[in-house]
Order: sequence, then C-alpha cells, then structure tokens
Amino acid sequence: MKKHLILTMIFFMFGLTGCEQGPQGFSLPPGDPTQGEQVFLNMQCLSCHTMEGYERPEASEDQLSVSIGGKVQSLKTYAELVTSVINPSHQIAKGYDVEKIQVSGESVMPIYNDVMTVDQLVDLITFLESKYELEPYTQTNYIIYH
Repeated sequence: MKKHLILTMIFFMFGLTGCEQGPQGFSLPPGDPTQGEQVFLNMQCLSCHTMEGYERPEASEDQLSVSIGGKVQSLKTYAELVTSVINPSHQIAKGYDVEKIQVSGESVMPIYNDVMTVDQLVDLITFLESKYELEPYTQTNYIIYH
C-alpha cells in the first residue's frame, strides 16, 4: 500500500511539472570557440573534413573530404550541429559519393560519444558555428506586364 502511495505521488508530481510552460527542446551552456578549435584538431576532424584556413594531414587521392564551414545559403542550427556530431548517421551529407560516406546506410564518421566530454562537445559546436557565413540573399526582380 505504501509503495502504491509513493508511486501515485511521483506520478502526480511529474504531472504537475508537465503542465508548466517553458522553453521546449534543449539548451547547452555557452562554449569557448578557442577550446572548440583544439577539440576539432585533437579529434582529428581534418582527416575526413576540410575547412577553409586549415591544412589537412597528408592525404591519399581516395581519402574522404567532406567540407564544413564557409558560405552557405542557410545556416545549420545549433541542434543540427550537435546531432551531426553525436549521431552522424541521422542525416547523411548530400553531394558526396555515397559509397565513400556511408556503409550499410550508416555514416563512416566515427561516433565520439564515449570519448568526448559534454564540455568538449559544447566548445566544438561553438567553434563550428563560428565557421559558417550566411550568403546574402539576392532578390529576383520580376517585370510585371499588365
């Protein structure tokens, strides 16, 4: 009987907190882009990625080369960048040879979840965000004939 009462109280408490209005999704603390750059280099991201301003290690012709950063038509959200790092198979990069970037439908990008701390992840994402630049939108002016 006592166990049933405790479970009922826990259920009631969670029910009340579920009714509160507040931000949806997740929020990570602010990161340090300088530390993120070190994570980027230490995790050897340049072995498979290219980024303007960074030299890749000696590469063979068939080495994977997925570009990150630079000018883009739409910025990746913080959540998309986090997902790309912690679950690289969630969305496979477009415009690359499928046989080079995935095996059996899974991304060839290593999963760093067991080796990267949350602080390192936050810093890395902050660093990556700073490397994207939104291309200015060029409006098309149409001539309207009456």
